[in-house]
Amino acid sequence: MDLVKRRIGLEQEFFLVDEAGHLSDRADEFLTSCQLMAQAQGLNPKYFVAEFVKSMVEINTPPADTAKELGRVYLTNLKLALCAAQQIGLRLYPLSSYPLHTMPVMRDQPNYHIQARTVGYEQFLHAGKCTGTHLHLEVPPGVIDPRVAISYSSTLAEREELLNIFNLATACDSALISLTRACPFYEGQAIGLAAHTIRYRGSEIFGWEGVYTHLQPVGSLMSYAESVEGLVEQQFARYYAWLQAMEKASIEPNLFKEAGGDLLKSAWNPVRLNKLGTVEIRCIDSNYPSVILAVITLLEKAAHRVRCEKLTVRPAQGMQIFELVGDRLYVPDFEYLNGELLYTSATEGIKNPKVRAYVDSILQFAIKDGGEGANFLLKLSRHLDRYQTIEASILQEFTPTNTQLSLDVGLRLVRSCCDKLEEQVSWIDIENPLATLDTDERLLLQH
Repeated sequence: MDLVKRRIGLEQEFFLVDEAGHLSDRADEFLTSCQLMAQAQGLNPKYFVAEFVKSMVEINTPPADTAKELGRVYLTNLKLALCAAQQIGLRLYPLSSYPLHTMPVMRDQPNYHIQARTVGYEQFLHAGKCTGTHLHLEVPPGVIDPRVAISYSSTLAEREELLNIFNLATACDSALISLTRACPFYEGQAIGLAAHTIRYRGSEIFGWEGVYTHLQPVGSLMSYAESVEGLVEQQFARYYAWLQAMEKASIEPNLFKEAGGDLLKSAWNPVRLNKLGTVEIRCIDSNYPSVILAVITLLEKAAHRVRCEKLTVRPAQGMQIFELVGDRLYVPDFEYLNGELLYTSATEGIKNPKVRAYVDSILQFAIKDGGEGANFLLKLSRHLDRYQTIEASILQEFTPTNTQLSLDVGLRLVRSCCDKLEEQVSWIDIENPLATLDTDERLLLQH
């Protein structure tokens, strides 16, 4: 395969709601409807997938050669899902947390029960109350081996490409949190934090109560890989941390393996290696298509430039932004990235000058790759000081009168978000979504 021609893929999770806005546990009925409709239209039904709770579903894409193609298949599958939902009186709620109180109903499958017992059922339920978007950046075929992390037979060039894409994805973590913050409400409260980030990865240092607060090796951002050996050691250290946690919860290790677990499946980190042959980026809030298309464009262009120019991506001590020097792309050192930068991204977000400078440096790096979507990134960079997340715009419209969001207001918010999702899918050009990004001011994400 040509070095610079790698594919890109997407998974997005959605909440399923009824027409009033209440959560619905009819995921199986909805997915059957999607799959039958896909077959009738000559599309692959396997991209409409169940999640571990019955009020959540996942819509995936096949691997795409370009961001343009990925946007097209993403919108095609999403449009089908919206149609299937409408036929049975359901809707898709697209944002990263359901704004009202919820008690998820977990599916009765061994792998889910193992996870819940290991991290604690109360902790694990946070994963059923927030949704994310996962973007896959392909690496050289065969370089990722689920048995040993990196194939012994891979070449030096293939391993270097994997290291550079892994480090690039890691370095973008806080930017993606800042740009995609979606729903400000969690369990009925406006917590003033990036809810999906803190409730999923958690942090003892920052006092964030989430799924992996007390199991950071398997749920927090892993450090950069300075070498192939270091990346392999990282994978095994995380795997053993998970096995030790299972043992502490009195779960036999063989049960994890019998449920399909392996070295790579013990990872729920924001950036991880996937046995599909990708670096999987998992820190993106579920959001409207406009935001998802922007993220696809940004990451595809940044990764393409790293590959085409054969750049080495490494952290530098004291570095707080992206800086290209010759053939080396220097990125923020990990202590800053996973410390101050993560905290300010999850609290202040893009309003913070340091966060804004860091995000803009990534935009500037990606813009220089050119092509469709670059004009949108340029507009975004020029107006970054006025950037407004979906989360911020919702707070302007749905400011709670007290600490708790009322049922009526919460349901109205849910219905409004469903409306906006359906509106965007109706007017974005499915055949050429990146051209829509470049030309349509409705997709310039600041107000």
